[in-house]
Amino acid sequence: MRSAISFFVKSLLSPILLVLLFLTLPIGAATVQAAGEKKQAGQPPMRFILVHHPLCTEDCPGWVSAEGRITSDTPAQLRKMLKKIGGRKLPIVFRSEGGDVEAAYAMGRMIRKAGLETAVGGTRLKDCPADDLRCDAAITKDGTALGNAYSEGAYCFSACPLALAGGTSRVASQWALIGVHQITTVYNKVRVSYRIEYKIVNGKKKEISRKEVGRKSAGQSSSTKLGKKAGAALTAYLKEMGVSQDVIGLMMSATPDNINIVLPAEALRTGLITDMLSYNEWPGMPLCAPDAAAETVCHGHPVAQAPVAAATPVSKAPAQDVAAVTSETPPENRPMDFLLMYNGNCQDECNQWISAEGEITPETPARLQAILKTLGERKLPVVLQSYGGDMDAAFAIGRTIRAAGLETSIGRTRLPRCPTLDPRCKASMAKSGATMGEVSAGGAYCLSSCTLVLISGTPRLVGYSDIGLVRPTTAEYTKFFTYFDEMGVSSETYETMMFATSIERDKILRSQAFDLGIINGIIPYGEEPGLHFCGPDAKESLRCPGNQKAGIVPATALAN
Repeated sequence: MRSAISFFVKSLLSPILLVLLFLTLPIGAATVQAAGEKKQAGQPPMRFILVHHPLCTEDCPGWVSAEGRITSDTPAQLRKMLKKIGGRKLPIVFRSEGGDVEAAYAMGRMIRKAGLETAVGGTRLKDCPADDLRCDAAITKDGTALGNAYSEGAYCFSACPLALAGGTSRVASQWALIGVHQITTVYNKVRVSYRIEYKIVNGKKKEISRKEVGRKSAGQSSSTKLGKKAGAALTAYLKEMGVSQDVIGLMMSATPDNINIVLPAEALRTGLITDMLSYNEWPGMPLCAPDAAAETVCHGHPVAQAPVAAATPVSKAPAQDVAAVTSETPPENRPMDFLLMYNGNCQDECNQWISAEGEITPETPARLQAILKTLGERKLPVVLQSYGGDMDAAFAIGRTIRAAGLETSIGRTRLPRCPTLDPRCKASMAKSGATMGEVSAGGAYCLSSCTLVLISGTPRLVGYSDIGLVRPTTAEYTKFFTYFDEMGVSSETYETMMFATSIERDKILRSQAFDLGIINGIIPYGEEPGLHFCGPDAKESLRCPGNQKAGIVPATALAN
């Protein structure tokens, strides 16, 4: 005999018993999002737009503008955009409050696989109103638009930095914001009803089918505690992207209702970004190739290589007197000299710094001591630009700077009425007192043994300038690392990085320079190297909070 049994029907059929049941079970579905995103009261879902600069007429690579909240559907939208651009390596420019963490992981992995760069920035489309910078009217039917990218006020918060981390190169400017906070795991409880059919033979029950027949919400709960599964996923992702695990600490240090803004120095140190944009660069610019021409529109232009003549070991070069050097001598080949510089009206507001440019020779330490002696107790920043030179002389310069408690930075000093190829021409140097001029971080460099001088500063700052390694010989190891210990720089980490390169004057990223302790600060937006100290006669003001009296440096002292 068979019988079929359910909540509604029973009948006699055969010795095999078929049991039809409706079973209701609670099921919890967990979704992971950044803390605070559950409110979702900010941006609309992220949208991707392919943008080109309005003034570009040919060879216009453009960028992908990615703005809005990251949702579970965002990776699919990104996949469509990647398919659209094909094999073109276009930067992804993010402006986002964050959102779904799992979706951010997926986006980061897609970006890394495609070999694309990322940046923090906003996009203003052509002819759009101020309250709708990416208006629909500016977007063509094929999803492209003309526009400009900007940094000021742009942001990448919450889960956005996780997507940003997917870039092969990831950049932001000093006036864009990167913020992180805790991850929230949201548990959505659902009550699901099933129709289950069993077969019973000889008293044993076996399920032969199961079909869902109903689903009803049973509430929701959330937790900001980073569980084992979520913690393992985050740790693995950061490692995969080459980002420091210290980011987890930054995330967990912020409460669910707050954002922990990651300062540029910390973003570089942890690898959330790999470089910073200078004042004249914008998000969406691709990273320069090593052989990029000076006119190429890209960020991170390679430093000009030292001339072949400079390859001669500087420790064996004959001593030269600064006064004997003419404008016919290439500036990078001249022995380093020190100029007391000023910019501005020193009866009102002006800044002063010590400009140190040229090749480091055995005579350089004495020249530095001469100018410091004329300044007395006044502590002016030393702004460096040099391909390097004599290592022992660099040690001596560094120890002098550290003993005096001076700031160091990298920058190019340009004197008025000097030709482009000789921005430090002798004709424009003041015959007495300080020389008027301008200083800029853009395109400046401190390579080889110049780095040894740079690390002596307290503090030591950098803007958009190039920093290079110096490789000691075996005979120089002991004094080389003794000097590093004196300056509080990690010689062990430096050695590891140094021997990972094959070029003596190889550049390093600012993030690497932070890791090593070569630099410990970023020159803020609106300032240039050395512009932190006012002239002795300047009136007290916001820019000049206090007057520091000092004697005027005679021209003869600057040339010795």
